[in-house]
Amino acid sequence: MKPMPANIEGVLFDLDGTLLDSATDLYAALVAYCAEVGASAPDYAPVREVVSRGGRAILRCAFAESDEALLARMPRYLEIYQDMLAKHTKPFDGIAPLLEMIEAQELRWGIVTNKPGFLTEELIQRMDWDLRASAVVCGDTLPVKKPDPAPVLLACEHARVEPARCVFVGDDARDIEAGRAAGLYTVAVRWGYLDGGDPERWGADAVIDHPRQLAELLKLPVTV
Repeated sequence: MKPMPANIEGVLFDLDGTLLDSATDLYAALVAYCAEVGASAPDYAPVREVVSRGGRAILRCAFAESDEALLARMPRYLEIYQDMLAKHTKPFDGIAPLLEMIEAQELRWGIVTNKPGFLTEELIQRMDWDLRASAVVCGDTLPVKKPDPAPVLLACEHARVEPARCVFVGDDARDIEAGRAAGLYTVAVRWGYLDGGDPERWGADAVIDHPRQLAELLKLPVTV
């Protein structure tokens, strides 16, 4: 584990699989879509594993089709998902107090996700995070997504923090690649969806099992 710089001013997070456990609702939307088109729904476990890769990967669990065919299915799937967006979705254990501790120390925090903006904005409103996050960069904010570093750099700009004084936290190798390329201290979390990967192999500066460990790295008063 690489020591965290002492002058950290902000923390950026991936959304699905890092801050929020949204897999149950994403899976329920897939089951509903499969029923609508007369297809067999897959088991939950393989869907949960690929949630961080987005809607196309989720649909591929049920439909062995080309990317073009999956993209054609996407609008209806996302429409169904939007209807059940926050039915079961909730922050992972320890996230809510972690964000409160970050704010109590006057650090800024934000979100960098590949999730489309219309879903991200509604979801963070339902979590009551919309007025708390210093930056929210979505999958369609820029022409590129993670693992490109541009969304991470834009979030740093919006949060008014230098990349060298910011941390990026995620549950996917693409999060770590994007954060590292942008010049941030990177943290991989084991509690997320992981896309079948091993966080120890992603080249993150730190790998953690619980949000309290991030609080410890940031030298925050730990209450989680």
